[in-house]
Amino acid sequence: MRRLRLLALAAAAAALLGSCHAGDRRTAISVQRFFGECDAAYGRLIDPAKAEGECGIMTTLLNRFQAENPDIRLDLNIVAWPGYAQLTAQIAAGDPPDLVTMHQSMISDYQGRGLLEPVDGILRRAGLPPETFTAAGRRGVTKAGHFYAMPWDTIGGLFHVNTRLMAQAGLMKDGRPVFPTNPDELIAQARQFKARTGKPWLVQSEVNDPASDVRNLYSYLLAQGAIFFPNARHVRLRTPEAKRIVELFRRIEVEGLSTHHQDYPAALASFMNGEGGIFPVGTWMIGAFDAEAKTPGRPLYGSYGVYPYPHLWGHDATFVDGHSWVMPKRHRTLAQEQAIARFLKFMASHNFDWSRTGHIPAVEAVVESPQFQSLPHRKDIAPLAATGEQLPDYVQRQSAIQGLIGEELASAIAGTKSVDQALADAERRVDELLAQVL
Repeated sequence: MRRLRLLALAAAAAALLGSCHAGDRRTAISVQRFFGECDAAYGRLIDPAKAEGECGIMTTLLNRFQAENPDIRLDLNIVAWPGYAQLTAQIAAGDPPDLVTMHQSMISDYQGRGLLEPVDGILRRAGLPPETFTAAGRRGVTKAGHFYAMPWDTIGGLFHVNTRLMAQAGLMKDGRPVFPTNPDELIAQARQFKARTGKPWLVQSEVNDPASDVRNLYSYLLAQGAIFFPNARHVRLRTPEAKRIVELFRRIEVEGLSTHHQDYPAALASFMNGEGGIFPVGTWMIGAFDAEAKTPGRPLYGSYGVYPYPHLWGHDATFVDGHSWVMPKRHRTLAQEQAIARFLKFMASHNFDWSRTGHIPAVEAVVESPQFQSLPHRKDIAPLAATGEQLPDYVQRQSAIQGLIGEELASAIAGTKSVDQALADAERRVDELLAQVL
C-alpha cells in the first residue's frame, strides 16, 4: 500500500510540476533555497527515506509537499550557495521570495534593517508553538523577542575522533574516548597521544579557514560566560578569557601537537587517512566520515566516533549556527499566508528526514525520538540541541567579523604576532567594521 501511495503521489507531483502557469488558480508561494541542484537524480522522487545528502533530501521533501498539496503551487528557485547577494538584489527590486533558506547567523543582518517578517503568528497558525523547537533552535531565530524564522537544524563544531589511534594512545575507556576536562589535561593527553602514536593529537585546518579558529574561540568564550559583544557596535577581546584560549592553541602549535600548514581539503584528507587523532570540524562531515568508517581497508574503518567539544572552562557550550526558513517582507494574501503555514508545518513534520544529513534537528521531539537516537553517532551529539549557543541577537555582519577575527587568531597561533597584539588588532578591526553598520 505504501508503494502504491508513493507512486500516486509521484504521478501527481509530475503532473503539477509539468503544468503551465497560465490559468492556474492554485495559491502560489515562491520558495528560494540553497543546498545545490540535483533534479537529475531526485527530480521525481517523493520518498525522503530514499534520498541522501542535503540536496537530495531537500529536493525530495519539496517534491513530496507539492504532491500532497495539489492546491498550492511552489515556485521554486535554487540559488548558488549561500544566495544572499541574490536575495539582497531581489529585496532591492521589491520582489523577494515568500520563503528563503537562511543561516541563523545572517538573520540579524536582514531583521536589523526591517527586511524580514516575524513569523510568530504563522507558526501559531501552523500549530508550532515555541516549545516545539530545541533551545538551540529557539536561540538561533529569536531577535528582539520574536521568532524571525522557523529553525530547521543546528550546525556546529564537533570533535571527530579516530578511536583506533586513541586506543593506541591509551585514551579510550569503556569504548569511549577520554577527553580533557581542563587545559593542563589537554596538553598532557596530547603529549601522551603523540608519544605513543607518533602522530599529532589534533588535525586542524589552519590555512585560509578563519571559521576553524573562530569556532574554538567563540565556543570557549561562551563556556566561560564571557560577554564579548557588549553591544551592537563593539567586540571585547582584550580579556583574560580570550587570552587563555588563544594561548592554549598557540601552545598546541608550538609543541607540535597539531598538524601544521594545512587548508581544509588537506586537513580532511589527513583525518580520513589516519594521520591524527581528533579533527574539530562541523556536523556536516558526519556522513562522509561514517561512510569511511564502514569501508573495509580505509584507515577509519571501525574506528570513528564524534562528540561535542570537551569541557575545558566554565560550563558546557558550543558555538553553533543553523539553517532556517525566513519570510522577507512583502505583500501576501491570506491564502498565501495559510499556504506558508502549511509548508512550515510539513517541513517541521519531516525534520527527522533532514537530520539524516548530520545536522541536529531543530524540533525537540525529533531529538528525543528513538528514531533519531538510533542513527549513527546521533545520541552522542544530541546535547548540542541544548548547549549550542550563538552570538547576541543584535550582532550583525557575523560572517565578515569571523573573517577579521580569524585572520588575527591565525597570526597569533602561528606566532607571527603576539597573542596580545592579535587580540587588540582583532578588536580594533571589528569595531571599525561595526561602526559602519547602518
